[in-house]
Amino acid sequence: MKVLFVASECAPFVKTGGLADVIGAVPKTLSELGVSVRVILPAYPALHGITEGGKVVLEIDDLHGGPASLVSVKAEGLDLLLLDAPHLFDRPGNIYLDAGGSDWGDNALRFGALSQVGAKVGLEGIGRWKPDIVHAHDWQAGLIPALLRQAGQDVPASVLTIHNIAFQGLFDAGLCVPLGIDPPMFTPAGAEYFGNLGFLKAGIAFCDRITTVSPTYARELLHPEFGMGLEGILQARRTVLSGILNGIDTDIWNPQTDEALTATYSADLLDGKRKNRAELEKRFDLHADVDGPLFCVVSRLTSQKGLDLLLDALPALVARGGKLAVLGSGDREMESRFIGAAHIYAGSVGVIIGYDEPLSHLMQGGSDAILIPSRFEPCGLTQLYGLRYGTVPVVARTGGLADTVIDANDAAMRAGCATGVQFAPVTAPALEQAIERTCDLYRQPDIWNAMVRRAMSHPVSWEQSARAYLDLYESLSQ
Repeated sequence: MKVLFVASECAPFVKTGGLADVIGAVPKTLSELGVSVRVILPAYPALHGITEGGKVVLEIDDLHGGPASLVSVKAEGLDLLLLDAPHLFDRPGNIYLDAGGSDWGDNALRFGALSQVGAKVGLEGIGRWKPDIVHAHDWQAGLIPALLRQAGQDVPASVLTIHNIAFQGLFDAGLCVPLGIDPPMFTPAGAEYFGNLGFLKAGIAFCDRITTVSPTYARELLHPEFGMGLEGILQARRTVLSGILNGIDTDIWNPQTDEALTATYSADLLDGKRKNRAELEKRFDLHADVDGPLFCVVSRLTSQKGLDLLLDALPALVARGGKLAVLGSGDREMESRFIGAAHIYAGSVGVIIGYDEPLSHLMQGGSDAILIPSRFEPCGLTQLYGLRYGTVPVVARTGGLADTVIDANDAAMRAGCATGVQFAPVTAPALEQAIERTCDLYRQPDIWNAMVRRAMSHPVSWEQSARAYLDLYESLSQ
């Protein structure tokens, strides 16, 4: 079986979120299952060194204002097809935003081009390689199913994965012509969304299968509070909608071999975790005592992540003897509030604004619990890292958080299967109660350590996810 992935980012080359981790990992795992996978990705500046060593397999004289080519190259275990169009993608900084933090004004053309080239390869193939399935990811590749559908018969099946429905790709309807969307496709049941061209809506309307990154998120999207205006069309297509849970790279995220840790450790030998905690306390200027748990946050500082609720719950956390280390950036006001909290609760709260990949590993290795109070969370990865590192996840009961963490309620504790703490509704009082429950559990070392070990044995790799995708592809090939 041959499958073409089309996406706007891919780890480790370029990453702004969890989408990149999926694209960097799933094709490799599928390859181990016997699937031939190629990945189309824009040739951003970070990929120029790789592009230079590749082979041009397609040339385009004019792709929305300049020449372009598709370059075939293998890197990091992936078969890449890099869309080299300097006039569209050769820009500094964030791949979606300009220096002022606004969307690039021509994002519709940039990622419309990605969709057009993806559809072209889907229809024509590259040399003797022609895909049976085209798998489009998020709005940036959302036009592909529409372009394939309007091409007529004998086209590959298409799958669309929604990684975060909050980002939909809405643009002026006049762009339908340059982007190749025929008038019959631009209807309320198709690519039209309140007079705009909706990239993600087009994908939802015309693909053969829709997936999201967790089963609970797939169900949530059918309701207005989560569907963000697209719940109607998702309801209409619910028979082809499913959720396939994300995973993580268990070679990179491995507490037994992680070079970012002060001391490595395993579920059988947890001593290294205490050494990592001591180092983490130094890095965040926290008091070196073990009376209460050390919580961490590694996140974008936004209201989606529910971190305003954590600010409200901080007095309760500190009063129970807990400490907090925060690493992240985002909303300026929220950044300021966390910095202020670090001054108010000096020694109990430490904050570093920004992102530091090695430090994020140390935080997982040295913290006792990780707080994820998201208002919505398609899947989430930090709770999976927490499970892997025995850092007990304290999570809102939503999306992938609900699917991956087993709450330490009485029944789960008696059955010996709890791996973390869930809370609902997503409010500051409910979060406070979850923090208090976590502190109570922490002060019972035998119970706590048993939960830590269960968390570390919880399956979090990509293998199960890749097999679920393979089953989906095979169902489309029958």
